[in-house]
Amino acid sequence: MKVGFIGLGNMGLPMAMNLLKAGHELTVYNRTAEKAKPLLKQGARAAASLAEASDADVVFTMLADDHAVESGTFGESGILENLPQGSVHISSSTISVALSQKLTAAHEEHHQRFISAPVFGRPAAAEARNLFVVVAGPNDAVERCAPLLDTIGQRTFRFGEQPWVANLVKLSGNFLIASVLESLSEAMALVGKAGIDQREYLDFLTSTLFAAPVYKTYGGLIVDRKFQPAGFAVPLGLKDVRLTLAAGEQLRVPLPLASLIRDRFLALLARGGESLDWSAIAQIAAEDSGQGSMSGRAA
Repeated sequence: MKVGFIGLGNMGLPMAMNLLKAGHELTVYNRTAEKAKPLLKQGARAAASLAEASDADVVFTMLADDHAVESGTFGESGILENLPQGSVHISSSTISVALSQKLTAAHEEHHQRFISAPVFGRPAAAEARNLFVVVAGPNDAVERCAPLLDTIGQRTFRFGEQPWVANLVKLSGNFLIASVLESLSEAMALVGKAGIDQREYLDFLTSTLFAAPVYKTYGGLIVDRKFQPAGFAVPLGLKDVRLTLAAGEQLRVPLPLASLIRDRFLALLARGGESLDWSAIAQIAAEDSGQGSMSGRAA
């Protein structure tokens, strides 16, 4: 299949690499062209523009936020004007419900297909094809793209024909992860101040009631204070919580815990945490408990 891939960040690059390894004809575009080099060495073709990358059967976007997706789609020489009729735009970015609805309507007007397929997992999971893919969109388009989604993830979960539903599921999932980060950080601060070995405590948690990967992965980062390099940076965490709150407001669903976590991320950014992993929210709980700063260190 002729595939375009736009956005080669921490997640996009390994996803694109897996599509290339599966034998698809891949054209890639990234604002910083240097990031495409590993793919070009394996046979991908570099697009000189968004328009060139959009001339495909399917084009993926894996971009940082609403602004990047919106400008790449609606901007001059963007996806909307250059994706052939009948072709599919797959958005794997974590974007707002409102933007997903806008993209759906715009692509329908241009006789194109749009599906949302955000993913759960960190960069290592993307490289190993261990992502969980959440997809929603017209059934025929989803069926057509199923082999591509199977290539980037270990399992695909379908949530109907309205693309925005997948985006809401993704936002709610990231909100739950952020909630785990906050509660785990507070628990670690509590036992740490009591003199309990945090690594032994984490082993107890993840060997009993909390054996889920989210506790193992992020608990390890918190105990090791390994907040750099960021697998998922603090500004992205803040962005996702804000989008969750916006969805809650749209649906008239109060989310008081999300409001608290938003403020925790803001506090971390105010302390210079721009480049840290979002698990560095543990620094705030540590400081609040009088244990001093848990400065992130490089891997």
